[in-house]
Amino acid sequence: MRTLLCAALLAAGLASTAHAGSLLDLAVVDRDTGQTLPTYADNGKLYVAGTPGHRYSVRLSNRTGARVLAVLSVDGVNAVSGQTADTSQTGYVLDAWESTEIAGWRKNLDEIAQFNFTALPNSYAARTGRPKNVGVIGVAVFTERMPVWREREQVANDAAKDAAPAPPAPSAAAPAAEMQRSERAATAGAAAPNASMAQAKPESRAKADAFAPAERLGTGHGAREFAHVDETTFERASRAPAETLAVWYDSYANLVAQGIIARPVARTEPQPFPGGFVPDPPPRR
Repeated sequence: MRTLLCAALLAAGLASTAHAGSLLDLAVVDRDTGQTLPTYADNGKLYVAGTPGHRYSVRLSNRTGARVLAVLSVDGVNAVSGQTADTSQTGYVLDAWESTEIAGWRKNLDEIAQFNFTALPNSYAARTGRPKNVGVIGVAVFTERMPVWREREQVANDAAKDAAPAPPAPSAAAPAAEMQRSERAATAGAAAPNASMAQAKPESRAKADAFAPAERLGTGHGAREFAHVDETTFERASRAPAETLAVWYDSYANLVAQGIIARPVARTEPQPFPGGFVPDPPPRR
């Protein structure tokens, strides 16, 4: 049986989304400022600008009235198992209309290692020899297969009518019931984002002023944080995802340098009352 996870449920619709799907909404939240990062569109992709050194979380919001499974990939790595990401792997389960924030790499049933924006060589993916897909967050969404209940009499009648053996199940049938976990409390690190705000250095602002390409951002393997999870069951309705969402990220300066964010135009307006007294004009030559 595969192991799946389900994270802490929050109120949905409290902030704008980075990528709104038909089944799930995806957003990236800067945990050191509490702000949902705005998105920038370019060539059919959505981008967010991260601040080096800041912690972040991935907010997932279920838009349906049924449970869904979200397989989360960060930099091409499964955020639960640490494997090179594949849609068939473990993930988080969200209840109907529920929302959650995934704030780190799953270490065990009680802990995560915080997501943080860092230079690409320091990212978890690069440090484990997988730098190729650093800079993208993806979610594969699966709907749940609902059981079909029939009365015993109907089952008996069907068995009597079936002279030939039943045909084999189609190859695309959903896998057997899987184990999942339900994360109920991940508030230890998320409850005090303002504590680190005063210590945050204006690195991204300094880079933005230069507008020169810098080291690409990746996601680091940060400090341990309490985030308990429990087990539940989920059976996928199909082997292929019902929906796939993705958001790319880099520093503000790099996105400006790449033309994804419009370069600010410096403009000086003449002022009618600049202040001061009337000086003598310079002598004529």
